[in-house]
Amino acid sequence: MPRGLVKAKKYDWKDSNLALFGSDTEKQVKKESAEAEPAWQGVGQEPGIKIWRIVNFEVVDWPEEEYGEFYNGDSYIVLKTTKDADSDKLLYDAHFWIGKNSTQDEYGTVAYKTVELDTFLDDAAIQHREVQGHESSLFKSYFSGGITTMQGGADSGFRHVTPEEYEARLLRFKGQKKDIAVREIPRARSLVKSCDVYILDLGDMIYQWNGSECNKDEKFKAMQYLVDLKGKRGSADSETLDEDSTSSSHKFYAALDEEAEEDESDDEDDGDSKKLLKYSADSDSFETVKDSDITMDDFAPEDVFLLDTEWEVFVWVGSGASPSEKNNGIPRAHKYLQGEPKAWRPITVIKEGQTSSSFAAAASA
Repeated sequence: MPRGLVKAKKYDWKDSNLALFGSDTEKQVKKESAEAEPAWQGVGQEPGIKIWRIVNFEVVDWPEEEYGEFYNGDSYIVLKTTKDADSDKLLYDAHFWIGKNSTQDEYGTVAYKTVELDTFLDDAAIQHREVQGHESSLFKSYFSGGITTMQGGADSGFRHVTPEEYEARLLRFKGQKKDIAVREIPRARSLVKSCDVYILDLGDMIYQWNGSECNKDEKFKAMQYLVDLKGKRGSADSETLDEDSTSSSHKFYAALDEEAEEDESDDEDDGDSKKLLKYSADSDSFETVKDSDITMDDFAPEDVFLLDTEWEVFVWVGSGASPSEKNNGIPRAHKYLQGEPKAWRPITVIKEGQTSSSFAAAASA
């Protein structure tokens, strides 16, 4: 069965220049476009989460039963609405999620539409950019069952078909405690490691394979996933395998008949250094102003700043900044990260007066 449309090369999205942002045309039509977008009608009226996927430049509802499941060839918008405990005011976090194989066009569209959603909400949202495999802690907290990433685009997915029509897929469970990453990988024997747990989904038969060095959290997460998957599937059988007691001739290994793709791993999300940069209209770029002892006193209301923490990037927009400086936090941070080794880091854009616990922690000395 075909996997769907062939996506562009890995990290194609990183080369996007987001040129539409900040243009005269964009400024003129943004509000009108936001009010006319059918997907935004009625959103943000009560606490909860809403997810959309970008399909042919359009914003399309993502099924609630698949919240937390993302395809690496697609881009999504996630709106989290909460209520302030003291004032009952509704607060918004608007995220867009980029699959590693999402195209430049999809990246540009999802970024633009997220800003448009913020405009529809009268600029009340905190904007976030998330990249597959390197999501912020805030984004991960929305999905109690964790995030599952699968290969291909959603149109090549596995919903609404009988088990016999499924194409085999291999899911890896890796992590500790509540931070277990679930990711579809090629069905290659060389990718199956003793330190992790895997589920091989053959449609009418599902195997859970526990590596000899895996941890109990990975086992438990895989077991939960397996039970849920069987519930959705209906007629599928399952078997749990332990590496040390499973014959090399078992059907599990026979189904691992694909070749391993190039290593998709990135640099580890480590490092604890940070630096503060200020936006310069003259150079249309951020320039470093401080690399130690950063506090909130360093953020002047008349300017726009970028706080680089090594694992996340924040753009802080002062209330007294000029209109041209206030716009385009996401594309400016994206441009900045294009010159950095960890271009996939989360981006958060905060307007002065908005509350963000992660930014407050990062801006503390």
